[in-house]
Amino acid sequence: MAENDRQFIPVRFAVLTVSDSRALEDDKSGRTLAERIEKAGHHLADRAIAPDEAERIREVVRAWCADGAIDAVITTGGTGFTGRDVTPEALEPLFDKRMDGFSHVFHRVSFEKIGTSTIQSRATAGLVGQTFVFVLPGSPGACRDAWDHVLKDQFDYRHMPCNFVEIMPRLDEHLRRAKG
Repeated sequence: MAENDRQFIPVRFAVLTVSDSRALEDDKSGRTLAERIEKAGHHLADRAIAPDEAERIREVVRAWCADGAIDAVITTGGTGFTGRDVTPEALEPLFDKRMDGFSHVFHRVSFEKIGTSTIQSRATAGLVGQTFVFVLPGSPGACRDAWDHVLKDQFDYRHMPCNFVEIMPRLDEHLRRAKG
């Protein structure tokens, strides 16, 4: 539900595709996310490809989370069970706070589309410092489902009863409390 008297507030996103075989030109999942982010009125602050290597994935996401010009990071790829699928292992240790509800809602939406095959994804999310990080499967369909049915509303300040945008000014409270 959107509340019309609130003004839209654009959020700055970075999109990372985790793949050993893709380049930006043929990256359908990253392009799907980038197009949806911009169509919703948000800003695409950066977009990149990283190989399925935990340290390289961490390096890119850490840099983006330290960049004050990026509010949220979405990764796509590397959430399965094969030997090269390491995105959750790379990023979950960075989370200051886990967002377990994202995985639950994503799988509920995904189940409606692909049935029990959704259990083959280890989609996850969390907060790194003051930056939201979402770890999505590598298919364009999964990226569409996550954006269209979960993230689009949560990153719209007009969405009621609550959304991520309205809490963004307070995301550093856990950091300040730890220092105090």
